Amino acid sequence: MPVVSLRRVAAAACLSVGVLAGTAACSGDPGAGSVTGSMSSPAPSPSSTAAAPPEASASAAPAAPATEIPVRPAVPTPAEAVPEPVRVSVEGTGIELEVIPVGQEDNGAMTLPDNHYQAGWYRFGPAPGSSRGAAVLAAHVDSRTEELPIAGLDDVPAGTPVTVTRSDGTVVKYTTEKVQNIPKASLDEFNLFDRDGAPRLELVTCGGRWLDPVGDYEDNVVLTAVPVP
Repeated sequence: MPVVSLRRVAAAACLSVGVLAGTAACSGDPGAGSVTGSMSSPAPSPSSTAAAPPEASASAAPAAPATEIPVRPAVPTPAEAVPEPVRVSVEGTGIELEVIPVGQEDNGAMTLPDNHYQAGWYRFGPAPGSSRGAAVLAAHVDSRTEELPIAGLDDVPAGTPVTVTRSDGTVVKYTTEKVQNIPKASLDEFNLFDRDGAPRLELVTCGGRWLDPVGDYEDNVVLTAVPVP
């Protein structure tokens, strides 16, 4: 199937709902591998010492289109000592991804893995299992050759279990609260990278219409999930 047609298929699956935060722009440039838009995420905390994400193997599956989620400057706060996430799964959807820690691009955007089988966790913000704030995971909606399971993120109903496995083998369980489609042009109004407030998980990808003139999707799709008591 031609790449553009494939992207339109993935985009068509993401028109039903709206997103809670951060922008993600999925352009046709396979080399970018970052998340951009009009919103920004908290600046890195000086206390953060996590290593840069590992590079994808040259023999891995085809690179995904670029995606960008901007980050908003914030007053650095000490990171809560919790294990890093290594896998995320959304029950009954086929969405199951390895998770790696990521940081920021030079332009302030959240970096994304340059493949379609990993999600990036924004390591300068809360981790899944933290006592407060939003743990942000983001992944590509499609690759050069196929639509990915996460393309159906906007069809996930409220109440769907989401599981995050951590580096020490422990599991954090969430329940889907809502899924939203947010126009990238409006994402400044949403606080995706919030370090305060109730603990929650934000799973982000691209969605909405594929816009040929700009080589990008119109929206971001964000699933918001809350911890299971």
